Amino acid sequence: MGRVEKKKPQRVRSRGEGHRIEDVARQAGVAPITVSRVLNNPASVAEPTRSRVHAAMEHMGYIPNLLAGGLASNKSNTIGVVLPYIDNPAFAERVQGMTDVLAPEGFNLLLGLSGYSPEVELQHVMAFLGQRVAALALTGNVHADQTRRLLEKAAVPVVEVPLISGPLIDMGVGYSNDGACYAMVEHLARCGYRKIALVTTPALNDQIVAQRRAGYLRAVAELGLVVDARLVVETKLGLAGGAAALVELLARHPDIDAVFCTSDLMAIGCLLEAMRRGIAVPGDIGIAGYDDIEAAREFVPALTTVRVQRYQMGGAAARLLLQRIRGETPARSTLDLGFEIVPRGSTRRARLPG
Repeated sequence: MGRVEKKKPQRVRSRGEGHRIEDVARQAGVAPITVSRVLNNPASVAEPTRSRVHAAMEHMGYIPNLLAGGLASNKSNTIGVVLPYIDNPAFAERVQGMTDVLAPEGFNLLLGLSGYSPEVELQHVMAFLGQRVAALALTGNVHADQTRRLLEKAAVPVVEVPLISGPLIDMGVGYSNDGACYAMVEHLARCGYRKIALVTTPALNDQIVAQRRAGYLRAVAELGLVVDARLVVETKLGLAGGAAALVELLARHPDIDAVFCTSDLMAIGCLLEAMRRGIAVPGDIGIAGYDDIEAAREFVPALTTVRVQRYQMGGAAARLLLQRIRGETPARSTLDLGFEIVPRGSTRRARLPG
């Protein structure tokens, strides 16, 4: 009977620098089989050894190739997208905008949800790089230090949405979140409202939420409106969160005359709670939202809101990534798509300037 030779384990190469498992093993001072175990069965390796191996991989910018058999070009036709959540229509429209641009070019999306956790985002980024994605689209610019280091060494195109300022990794598409919130508070002030509350999601690691809060605080201070930290309420994204926020605000300040929510879903929750309590909108209280989702237009009264180009942002981000994938240099690496204040029936009519 002939001898059956065992196949040698396939060498796993990282993107960019061509490092192998053997290189990581030498850096960590362990055997190559130990590196393989850390990658494939980490529980079988003692924690101190795992830490040394992970430190060596980070130092070298090593990403294990998760594509079975590898690809001759060491690239795939997929683009990784990390979103905080998927149950917000605003995020869904952005993904649709990306898909409509990328699909005709033969690219698919891989989606990861981070919940605004930099650590969870890092795991998605590592997994995407391991699958040799052609590019990445991230939400916001708050990332783990290791994420930034990995992306610098991986040298893949990256776009952050919806941002146009701050320490961008590579490219950005969006608008001024600070400016949009300032403009809405300014509009509410022109409507005659003086004690304007803000309902927002928890800041967590969301720089976008922080910018929106900063815009509100700057506006109430500069426009001479009521300034009170207790006028700001954090709540969960969604209808129930908005309703709970209005209950809390009315308990704190029964005399508030307007509520600005950083999400249309929360604003509609406020509207529903106002109806349950017999509070007239906009007579007793004005309510404004953010995003201009379909429900904002169809609700009665229709919701005053900040309109942003979510679908267009997705498409613009996809086009920037395609240019970079093709080796082209975009004319601009940061695109400001702007915003619009849309007055509707949930607030009073604005007085003309002057």
